[in-house]
Amino acid sequence: MERNYELGIAFANKKDQQDELYSVRENFYIKEDEIYMDGNSLGLASKPAEKELLNMMEEWKEKAIGLWDGYFHFGLELGALMAPLVNAGENEIVVTGSTTSNIHSAISTFYHPTKERYKILVDDINFPTDRYAVDSQVRLKGYEPEDAVKVVKSRDGRYINEDDVIEAMTDDVCVILLPTVLYRSAQIVDMKKITKAAHEKGIYIGWDLCHAIGAVQFDFQDVDPDFAIWCTYKYLNGGPGAVAGLYINKKHFDKLPGIAGWWGNRDDTQFALKHAFEHQKDASGWQVGSLSMFSMAPLKGSLELYHQVGMEKIREKSLDLTAYLMFLIDERLAKYGFSVGNPREDDKRGGHVCLEHDEAYRICQSLRQNGVVPDFREPNVIRLAPIAFYTSFAEVHKVVDIIEDIYVTKKYEEFSKTRGLVV
Repeated sequence: MERNYELGIAFANKKDQQDELYSVRENFYIKEDEIYMDGNSLGLASKPAEKELLNMMEEWKEKAIGLWDGYFHFGLELGALMAPLVNAGENEIVVTGSTTSNIHSAISTFYHPTKERYKILVDDINFPTDRYAVDSQVRLKGYEPEDAVKVVKSRDGRYINEDDVIEAMTDDVCVILLPTVLYRSAQIVDMKKITKAAHEKGIYIGWDLCHAIGAVQFDFQDVDPDFAIWCTYKYLNGGPGAVAGLYINKKHFDKLPGIAGWWGNRDDTQFALKHAFEHQKDASGWQVGSLSMFSMAPLKGSLELYHQVGMEKIREKSLDLTAYLMFLIDERLAKYGFSVGNPREDDKRGGHVCLEHDEAYRICQSLRQNGVVPDFREPNVIRLAPIAFYTSFAEVHKVVDIIEDIYVTKKYEEFSKTRGLVV
């Protein structure tokens, strides 16, 4: 899509005046002296989320154990609220566990290696927790990762080449796990192309949507993945460590969950307390333990905003914000050695911009001291995530002002090159 941008704060202010989503900012707790550009790591607190959390506290105070009468299926109900974000069936998503525990749950369900088919196919630039879980699962089956985990190497350390993935789908591969949006480069991988190729070869395929859900539109009815996992504390603003999402394609509801627990048992026999597991044949059958109510309640409030606004408008503004940021980088920062390290095309980039520079780490530290919250990723990336719900065009413009000032005045030289614990 062709967009025409102009330099100067007046243009940014004009964009904000024309933005029909600008008023949504009022739902979030935004600090007056801070520009938050890290919503792809942890979304901001919202008033609807706070309301639902406090409401859950009142429910506990007033009803005690009677609370369960209204929230027994809360995980599936939240999944139904989330389903429109990926165009999935209402009973194909459950809010449960964490990203990593859900990877274990899904892989253990679909990974049943044989002598002929025993490998799991992954890439080498995904967020590492996915690989840790996959390696653990193959070890549990008696294999070593060096033998049973097949790694598709990125050609440049930034992007995944879809054709390379398809070429690696040999007869010994039985499961694939890949990211939809790469955390470092913001590349959107062609899910439909790869999923279609995997199914043609009889391979189960799952997708990690952690850096995509809530920022990018998906159509699971069309893509038809076997499973997917994601966190809810980034773009979905569910709160720190919020309970994660798990998608199981309805065609697999008859499969026995690889990791079973009593909350995944059939409703009608759950409190019969039998020692033989009878799993509920929808996504809720993959739940393990009792619901983490206080970590789930804020997500309900956040999802209300998604329903009010709609993913189409959210994605449209996200693309506009990131395109504007890239324009300013090209026009104002490129001369100082800064560059854009993510795809430019709308259909190939997620919700954040990867600003690359040799001094990225120290500039990132200086940004924090100067009222901007970004994050850093090795080896030279400052990730900037202007969020459709609460970032203005004027703030994007000011961030570039601050970056230019930090570089020209060499403020970044005040900081050590030694990496901190959380970067």
